[in-house]
Amino acid sequence: IRLNELKMPLGTTEQEVKSAAAKALKIKEENIKDFSLARRSIDSRKKDNIILVYSVEIETDLDEEKVLAGFLPNKAFKTERYAYEMPEVKRDFKLRPVVVGFGPAGMFAALTLAKAGLCPIVLERGGAVDERTRDVETFWTQRKLNTNSNVQFGEGGAGTFSDGKLTTGIKDPRCREVFLRFAEFGAPAEILYSATPHIGTDKLKTVVKNLREKVIELGGEVKFNTKLTDIITANGFVQG
Repeated sequence: IRLNELKMPLGTTEQEVKSAAAKALKIKEENIKDFSLARRSIDSRKKDNIILVYSVEIETDLDEEKVLAGFLPNKAFKTERYAYEMPEVKRDFKLRPVVVGFGPAGMFAALTLAKAGLCPIVLERGGAVDERTRDVETFWTQRKLNTNSNVQFGEGGAGTFSDGKLTTGIKDPRCREVFLRFAEFGAPAEILYSATPHIGTDKLKTVVKNLREKVIELGGEVKFNTKLTDIITANGFVQG
């Protein structure tokens, strides 16, 4: 069950939100089999009464139709939790797939291919994130630019040196999978429900390294300071 517009005071704990959800649904807490925060935003329209507004998801062993009776459709309703399903692997080509660039798209392409057992090779023109950090600091302090490893190029892509605001205008459900993987690799758990999620540069570096190590653990290979210079095609197909 998804329950929206649960208004709570500042400083509320997750347990208090769970108790309030049970009360709002008129059920006992022991009837809640599973509970999670789906969204948290701040209502600051009244400066003397700033509140937190939650959406929560619960599983219950009670009759859901009876629990939901009397609620407006947008207040409480039945929902299904999103679970990403890997596409079926139909590739029988003997050579390993190559991923060019280890920015956000490259990282998740490599992770997906590695999970599929295809042992991808990643080419990244910049350095690994620690090396890249040193290159960026050298530029900021000494104005010496490494044209291949800098704020734009290197492990994690340009976003590594942003503060990691996770915003997008698209509604693709796979965004949820991206957030879950970020949290798995070290991002704060609150990105999964915050209305304005961000990771922070300090944590992003750890997230990026952990994701890379997972790709390698699954059989992938990441080659830093390695630049793609040409793609060989023939008869409309990539040959090398």
